[in-house]
Amino acid sequence: MKIFKTLVSICLVASMVACTPLQVVTHHVSSSESSVPPGHYQLDAHHWNVSFDVDHLHYSRFVIRFDKATAQLDWNADGLSGSSVRATIDASSVNTNVPLLDRMLKGADMFDVERYPDIVFVSTGFQRTGDDKGTLTGDLTIRGTTRPVSLNVTFNGHAVDPLTKLETLGFSADGHFNRSQFGLTTWYPAVGDDVHVAIQAEFSKPRADSAQ
Repeated sequence: MKIFKTLVSICLVASMVACTPLQVVTHHVSSSESSVPPGHYQLDAHHWNVSFDVDHLHYSRFVIRFDKATAQLDWNADGLSGSSVRATIDASSVNTNVPLLDRMLKGADMFDVERYPDIVFVSTGFQRTGDDKGTLTGDLTIRGTTRPVSLNVTFNGHAVDPLTKLETLGFSADGHFNRSQFGLTTWYPAVGDDVHVAIQAEFSKPRADSAQ
């Protein structure tokens, strides 16, 4: 009964669309890329995560997340192989849960957000390594410096979201880059050079496009 009430609450929150608890419970996504309609998709503002983690004094990997980002996905009928993405992260939205450290990261010694407000990734190619995964290459720009990077991407699935009624697809991705290549050398070697990137993202096709 508690689960049912929770589902009812979810539907009430999404009252702008037709929704039933049964639709949520029985929701299923397709693992086939061919099920995705070609077109332009936008990052779901509420269902994404981008974080960087770096070695901290060899004790652990310290996690840095970002709270604001936008992204556009141009999905081709060829699936991952023929599609492209552009993502922009608001560098000033960096969040470490340590306010003093956040201010330091935003400062001139690190991201220098006043001069370089955005971190940008633009895909340049894709090499398939499995049925639902592959290596996405692209240009990453941080602090005004652009370098090529690679991300391991997995296609998680596609369906019409039962709450929004929008065509929606999801991905997981991760990769590595050296921060020194972008001029981010402050605090080395106490803070490592290798940066691990972890991404979770859902993209939705805007309603006007979905109707086409």
